[in-house]
Amino acid sequence: MSELKNILNHGPEPSEEALKRYLEGNASAEERFMIENQMNDEDFMNDAVEGLQHFKSPLVMQDYVNKINKDLVKHTSKRKNNKLRSHIEDQNWTLISIIIILLLCILGYFVIHLSLNSKPNNHTIEQKK
Repeated sequence: MSELKNILNHGPEPSEEALKRYLEGNASAEERFMIENQMNDEDFMNDAVEGLQHFKSPLVMQDYVNKINKDLVKHTSKRKNNKLRSHIEDQNWTLISIIIILLLCILGYFVIHLSLNSKPNNHTIEQKK
């Protein structure tokens, strides 16, 4: 069951610079071994390296990475703002319901207080007769 929850390999991930060196053919033997082992173990890593190999220029690849990172930040900040906004809206309804409950309690107090004050006056009048 724990294997189902652990879908990512927690081995050492190669850095961005190590991947660039590997793609250029300038990686050390240790870096090349680590990246190739991870490519064999993880389909995602294999797909990522194959996709990066299609870029002709490192500048085009870097521009694409920057664009993806910018879009990712934009998307996650939008989700965070939406979550915060919905949380604030929930608090407004909570505040309104608390005010309504307090008003009903105060109204109930005055109704009970007035009804108790009016009853003893009737009893005292009847006792005097």
